[in-house]
Amino acid sequence: MRRLRAEHAALATLSRFLMDIVAAPAPPRPTELAAVRGMFRDTLVRHLKCEDWVLYPRLKASGDRELTRLAGEFVHEMGHLADDFVAYDAHWGEPQVAADWPGFCRETEAVLDAIAMRMEREESELYPAAERLGEPLRHAAHG
Repeated sequence: MRRLRAEHAALATLSRFLMDIVAAPAPPRPTELAAVRGMFRDTLVRHLKCEDWVLYPRLKASGDRELTRLAGEFVHEMGHLADDFVAYDAHWGEPQVAADWPGFCRETEAVLDAIAMRMEREESELYPAAERLGEPLRHAAHG
């Protein structure tokens, strides 16, 4: 859970950098934008893989009906958000950004807002539930 929370912190920081960039009236140097977008994308992909391969399977296999339901709900919602991000990222190459800076800015703000809301829900609902699941396991191991 520490790693997932650290990735959320990194994504929030990178998101702020991107929001600062898109608040400008004109695009920055392409290398600057590509570097920040690349770091955000790499961190997001790594984060999603960890959730998909470790967290969600663990919650679904917990035997706890509420955790199974919650994990299923987040998996279903995240598929949509991940697909939206992939589509956004694929659409906005360097030529598209240069040709439609205001459009890129609007779409960037929308996708980052959606990801931020998702991270807030994970922090307030999903991660505490996962940590509660881990409590009996830690106590049993040390008991």
